[in-house]
Amino acid sequence: MTVGVLAHLFGKLPYRDLAAKVGAAGFTHVQLAPWRAISDVDFNKPGKFNPGLALSIAEEFRKHGVSISVLGCYLHFFIQDEELLRENVERFKELIRYAGLLGAPMVAAEVGRNEDGTAYTERDWRVVREVVRELADEAEKWGVFVGLEAANDHLVGTAVELATFLEEVPSSHIGVVIDPGNLLKTENLAQQDEIIREAFQLLGPRIIAAHAKDRRLSSSGEIETVPPGFGDMNYGLYMELLEQYKPGVHIIMEAAQEHEMAESRRYIEGHRIAAQKAQQVQQVQTR
Repeated sequence: MTVGVLAHLFGKLPYRDLAAKVGAAGFTHVQLAPWRAISDVDFNKPGKFNPGLALSIAEEFRKHGVSISVLGCYLHFFIQDEELLRENVERFKELIRYAGLLGAPMVAAEVGRNEDGTAYTERDWRVVREVVRELADEAEKWGVFVGLEAANDHLVGTAVELATFLEEVPSSHIGVVIDPGNLLKTENLAQQDEIIREAFQLLGPRIIAAHAKDRRLSSSGEIETVPPGFGDMNYGLYMELLEQYKPGVHIIMEAAQEHEMAESRRYIEGHRIAAQKAQQVQQVQTR
């Protein structure tokens, strides 16, 4: 259950420099969103990837002891602009096609949200189901997983909604990127244990990667995102359930600035090791 990091937390850099910085920080894997993390190739439109470039990027990271565990995309899959929607789909498909050469087993995404706060419609749900079916079909051709993540205020915003969505778009090539921090908000932080347990009960068997951020209430009483170990999220419970459902799954750290990363990684790993030891004791007792 190695702790990795979002590559773009180091800034948007030439990929050789980025790989060196990640390796120097002691991480062994990353979630790489090319258009957020790489500055020397313009990935904002589909079509720039090619086998030589993909292999070169993967090799640079490998030189520094880093693998690419997840390709991230941060794209909107039910946007009203049909031309932009198709462009987003093609960008995701391009990552699917080159994931193998980059060494990544999955391409992950939240499905998107209405930035203006307008209510979601049946049209939005219909479109996102059609898009994800299309992406899953492409992923099946290339032997890659599509990782879906629920997030507050997004169309798929809760564990219940994601579980329902997985039933409506059945595919063995769709998995879950679990992130309890994305499910917590001002109104439910006090019930976080219940929220976290529900997420694992509904989604645990489908988890293929995990995100790690922290949450707490600000001085004004509003929830805010902070690095792991700097907030009030129950990491003991999170790691316990992660070890129970998906031992060895990759964890990708979020929200930390470079000077906070080492402390946050130690915090996550401390809870991970404790959860592993508890699981081993439980296994011995039940033999």
